[in-house]
Amino acid sequence: MDEVFVNSIFYFVVKKIRIPYYDYFPSYGALVRMKRFGKNGKIIVVYKLRTMHPFAEYLQLYIYKKNKLAVGGKFKNDFRITSMGRFFRKFWLDELPMIYNVVKGDMKLFGVRPLSKQYFSLYPKEFQEIRLKYKPGLIPPYYCDMPKTFDEIIESEKRYFEKYDKNPFTTDFKYFFKSMFNIILKKARSK
Repeated sequence: MDEVFVNSIFYFVVKKIRIPYYDYFPSYGALVRMKRFGKNGKIIVVYKLRTMHPFAEYLQLYIYKKNKLAVGGKFKNDFRITSMGRFFRKFWLDELPMIYNVVKGDMKLFGVRPLSKQYFSLYPKEFQEIRLKYKPGLIPPYYCDMPKTFDEIIESEKRYFEKYDKNPFTTDFKYFFKSMFNIILKKARSK
């Protein structure tokens, strides 16, 4: 419901609205297991290095309702990110464990990002259905055209899918190298 600082300690004010959800496999350590939507709506477990405080996943709806989205589609003023997490994100160190997801076959090297239930719910219903037809990727089309707003991100993903449907291998090849060019030479980053 709210958050407050008391003697330099950050507290949440919460209200019980249902029976508590019990996570049988919580991630407390440096390696985080996150449930995400994969191809055909299959729930996959994505691995990342921790960049947020424990239990941050359960605050997504609160963060969105309170702050909405920033430029680039990330949550605005996201207090869940730790200072070490900001460093990891800047150099994409948090993404390295997802290479396991690529090797395992749940993801591919290039494609739209696998999304949490909360973030996925922000997409229009008809585009949710389209998105679930494809295997998610480690490097998203975002880095080719660097959209600013959430609507522009959706349009970017739609363009990628249209091109992918016509020629999958060539599309991923071109998008991958354009993304690498933007990331390495133009210093493109998601915010």
